[in-house]
Amino acid sequence: GRCARCGENVVGEGTGCTAMDQVFHVECFTCMMCKSKLRGQPFYAVEKKAYCEPCYINTLEQCSVCAKPIMERILRATGKAYHPHCFTCVMCHRSLDGIPFTVDAGGNIHCIEDFHKKFAPRCSVCKEPIMPAPGQEETVRIVALDRDFHVQCYRCEDCGGLLSEGDNQGCYPLDGHILCKTCNSARI
Repeated sequence: GRCARCGENVVGEGTGCTAMDQVFHVECFTCMMCKSKLRGQPFYAVEKKAYCEPCYINTLEQCSVCAKPIMERILRATGKAYHPHCFTCVMCHRSLDGIPFTVDAGGNIHCIEDFHKKFAPRCSVCKEPIMPAPGQEETVRIVALDRDFHVQCYRCEDCGGLLSEGDNQGCYPLDGHILCKTCNSARI
């Protein structure tokens, strides 16, 4: 047959080899990059071109986290390439492969739950983050006197009555205190 590289006839025993369904002279069957002979050596075929293992690995994208070449499946997110097992939340280190995620202003990747825990406003009463319940995407935050409250924490400081619903609904602040109408009147 004819050599797929140089186009000359391959004649004589031991002067040729076959690879990628093609015939080559032994001298012509070399790595496309470093030109090392590949007969009898492991090689990678990419678009009918042969590469030795080191040259092939050098052509691969590197993971943005571990900087190692990505040999199998590439996960692309935030304009970067990752091994699926390297794409994790910066807080809980859980793999985010196929899981909703978000990125903070510094480019750090978070699972949605940890993002809310870290960046959600904190309730001025219980000090816990005001974030959606599991399985929900939104929540209600009450803001009064430049302070944040969960709906269940938004209560009169004197009687403890819930200010967001019921007969005593509404806030009647006095000297920076959150009060219901009755307790406000009593303090005045």
